[in-house]
Amino acid sequence: MSFRPLLLPSAVVLAAGFAFATPASAFDLFADEYGIELAQAPPPAPAPAGPRAERAKAGERAERNFSPKAACIDMVARRIGDRAYVKARLELKPEQMTAWNAFEKAADEASAKSMARCQTLPTEMKERPGYLERLTMEEDLMKARIATIEAVKPSLTALVAVLTADQKAVLDRPRMGPGHMAHAMGRPAPR
Repeated sequence: MSFRPLLLPSAVVLAAGFAFATPASAFDLFADEYGIELAQAPPPAPAPAGPRAERAKAGERAERNFSPKAACIDMVARRIGDRAYVKARLELKPEQMTAWNAFEKAADEASAKSMARCQTLPTEMKERPGYLERLTMEEDLMKARIATIEAVKPSLTALVAVLTADQKAVLDRPRMGPGHMAHAMGRPAPR
């Protein structure tokens, strides 16, 4: 029996094993001489951020560039839009329009005062206000909201008195929106 036929395949296997076992940096030594270029894979892309991480980043940006003036104007604009929505949903009869017009006039005057208050607020806050400053801002907002309620309540009471049972049901429906959805579903709203 001869070992010569086994020698050639063993040499090929040994050479192939050496080629796979040699680190890529060893081939870089001969790159200029033999024109060998080794491709390197780009580093893996960072994993896409999930919705929670994206909300956190958006919250950080919003906190850094918070505009009390813009937030106030948006809140007043939402109330004005809510009134238009309620008016459309109530399908008021001609005899109810007098009560609605009185309510709308009082609400428009209150909205004008709220808009004037919004104009006095800072356009941008680069740093988060301290606890006492936030508490004072919240107190001012609540005082303004109470003033609006007190200005509108008498005419709203008169309007509700002339509504039908079906119209009152429309008016009494829970409001949907941030913080109101959970309450409408029977859970306490977040505070």
